[in-house]
Amino acid sequence: MRRFLLLALALGLVAAPLAWSQRRAFVLPNQPYDGRFTFVRLRYTQGYRLAWNADYPQMERNFMAILGDLSTLRLHKTTSNVHVLDDPALAHYPVAYLTEPGYWHPTDEEAAALRRWILKGGFLIVDDFYFERQWAVFEAAMKKVLPEGRIEPLDVSHPVFNTFFSIKSLDGMHHPATPSARAVYLGIHEENDPSRRLQVVINYNNDIGDYMEWSGDGWYPVNLSNDAYKFATNYVVYGLTH
Repeated sequence: MRRFLLLALALGLVAAPLAWSQRRAFVLPNQPYDGRFTFVRLRYTQGYRLAWNADYPQMERNFMAILGDLSTLRLHKTTSNVHVLDDPALAHYPVAYLTEPGYWHPTDEEAAALRRWILKGGFLIVDDFYFERQWAVFEAAMKKVLPEGRIEPLDVSHPVFNTFFSIKSLDGMHHPATPSARAVYLGIHEENDPSRRLQVVINYNNDIGDYMEWSGDGWYPVNLSNDAYKFATNYVVYGLTH
């Protein structure tokens, strides 16, 4: 009996990560474009290929439910889309979310396609990475996408923090994987002019997606989940209005 229990335990320890990996690789069918707001997540094909779907799909379901209750925006609450960076269908959507860019290595074709989307008015939300190694990978990838773009710190007076909620402070959040990584908010503006449109907003040392994914499970303090929803709501509203 003891041997059987040990074998069952060993098989369970092996099977659990396999099942988790298979679950993370699963992608739901996209919602066909119909004019309503659809949450779009970008899927990169190089680097660690499963990193792009961290918190998927529960994060977007939770966020769309909250955004639908908060606003009069016509949106899809229970469905969302996943697009590769050079998917022509991305042109239908003004806002896109890219997670774990510390593992993102875009091809030349993907970088060029994402550049065209941004320059035509797309708003990119970057989330969930921390510390210098991941920053270096992201910075190199972003340089391929917007070679002339300068990444600059954002302060609380920026319109992106005041489009729906009036966010009073940028202090208080941190990456859930390591509380020592205090959140920093940065961005890239059109023609590197802070008075012009913000093209990319960057949540460094933060992971608003994780806070939203687990907001109903009590894993994190309520104030951190609430703040994540406020930032995410402002980002979407900014992307739709600028």
